[in-house]
Amino acid sequence: MGQQNVVIAGFGGQGVMLVGELLAYAGMIEGKHVTWVPSYGIEMRGGTAHCTVTIDDEEINSPVAEEPESVIVFNGSSLEKFEPLLPEGGLLLINSAMVDRESERHDIRTYTIAANNIADKLGNSQVSNIIMLGAFIELSGMVSMESVVNALQQVLPERHHRLLPLNRQALEMGAASVKTV
Repeated sequence: MGQQNVVIAGFGGQGVMLVGELLAYAGMIEGKHVTWVPSYGIEMRGGTAHCTVTIDDEEINSPVAEEPESVIVFNGSSLEKFEPLLPEGGLLLINSAMVDRESERHDIRTYTIAANNIADKLGNSQVSNIIMLGAFIELSGMVSMESVVNALQQVLPERHHRLLPLNRQALEMGAASVKTV
């Protein structure tokens, strides 16, 4: 597979860090080398938050991704900040329910996913981050869907394990939203 890295960015409270944690755990489940580097703004909830996840078959020399291959954004300010960092051919996922513009670049692969709208159809607005994760996994192949489901069981507190079927469904709907026929 080689090294892959992704920046996940949005406001605090949107589940940005959980997406990064799940990717990192899934990578560890698959026996890969992993780094997860969180970064918070001054405020926690409502402030800016982003994390970088790097997964590789080999040892990772630096957890810093100055030019990430992929970016997942949950708000407009994150799109402004991280879209320019993508190299030509990079992958950009935008939660279009929270971002009011599309990418201005034509040299990258861009997907808009109305994750909040899909989450509302599932009856739980809090799984929009998991929908974005499902779309990312489908497009990037960074880890397998099954590894993420296993990671959910490890990361979610046991009192929330009743939500595992909902999260699996959110992953599947996210993947389905970007599948090409």
